[in-house]
Amino acid sequence: MSSANWPSVKAGAAAAVCAATVAVSALPAAARTPGDGPHVAGDAPATVSAARLDRPGVQVRSAPDVDEPPDVSALSWMVTDADDGRVLAAKDAHRELPPASTLKTLFALAVLPKFGQETVHTVSEDDLSGIIPGSSLVGIKEDLRYTVADLWRGVFLNSGSDAVRTLAAMNGGWEATLDDMRAMADRLGARDTDVESADGFDTPGQHSSAYDLTLFAKAGLTNRDFARFARTKEAQFPEAGGPDSFGIQNTNRLLVGSHGVEPYPGLIGVKNGYTSQAGNTLVAAARHDGRTLLVTVMNPQSGKNNAVYEEARSLLDWGFDAAPDIEPVAMLPDRVGPPTASPEPRDDGPDPREPAADRADRAAHRRATDRAAVLRAAAVGRASGTADGLGPGVWWLTGVGAVLVTGFTVAVYRRRRS
Repeated sequence: MSSANWPSVKAGAAAAVCAATVAVSALPAAARTPGDGPHVAGDAPATVSAARLDRPGVQVRSAPDVDEPPDVSALSWMVTDADDGRVLAAKDAHRELPPASTLKTLFALAVLPKFGQETVHTVSEDDLSGIIPGSSLVGIKEDLRYTVADLWRGVFLNSGSDAVRTLAAMNGGWEATLDDMRAMADRLGARDTDVESADGFDTPGQHSSAYDLTLFAKAGLTNRDFARFARTKEAQFPEAGGPDSFGIQNTNRLLVGSHGVEPYPGLIGVKNGYTSQAGNTLVAAARHDGRTLLVTVMNPQSGKNNAVYEEARSLLDWGFDAAPDIEPVAMLPDRVGPPTASPEPRDDGPDPREPAADRADRAAHRRATDRAAVLRAAAVGRASGTADGLGPGVWWLTGVGAVLVTGFTVAVYRRRRS
């Protein structure tokens, strides 16, 4: 390179440096500053920000031709697309409240994968020790043999604390099970949950949130056995029959239709609960036209009979209407969940106990879940977008590239001068 060309090199270098400086300085503060955990700051209209769920009151993005969510009385609630993790709307999603038996979803996540469903256990007196008076029971008897599947039906259908105690005893004891549940909550990013009782009974220091209970249900539905038990309406207990066997029915009125509640079309579980401190709580999942929604409702205040079920119904109706058109207020974290099947030997074919319609639904759910990563990537792209469609990450890379080009140009010039 001749000395006559040096001014043009300097001009090009200066322009590149200026471009890099402008690009980097144009980055938003939130893009250049580390966040404070899983709830990242930032709330531009096109931004999907988990921090919005930390705000009090109802959080929803308005959209043309989409109604506002129904005005329900629950202290906390959340509506989520279970397939892609989009939170469509929520009220006080991180408010820490007693969960009652909805916490059994976390118990199932932690313990269900550890035992084959056909494993047989003879119940002992020690298995049933520690049950708090007033707890719901399925009616387990000492010295009777139950399969693990029987015990899980007792958990999911009748919310039986005796079934929880028996499974916890098989799992190494009550305290070991609490530790497993805490570890699972941490693994899923459930920051609002403190576990002090595996069955959800009111215990000092125990709480969860609509957000965390949604995480548990979403993870649970990926487990074939969890999903099967959650949607079971009635069963024989124990299933093998005999003189000590009797029929049980799921206490989730929105699933079975009872006590003046009409069953919700397409409902697939998940868990209801009640204690004097928690009030009524419910996590409900329903599937329509290939879309699965999760609604969590905690402690309605209206005083109306069946309020938790009717408020969940209205939120599900709104969610299915709004889901195709509304932007999410947040995305559930894409964290690694629990094992997706219990460790009993299975071949690679379909479960013969599972109805064909359920297999088809589950296959559709898997296909929709496979699309979740694409939708998350699109959401991240929208979150980083600017008015002209280029996000701060693009401008940052442009600035870095300009600096590198400048350094290369100067190095070439110096080599040729020498």
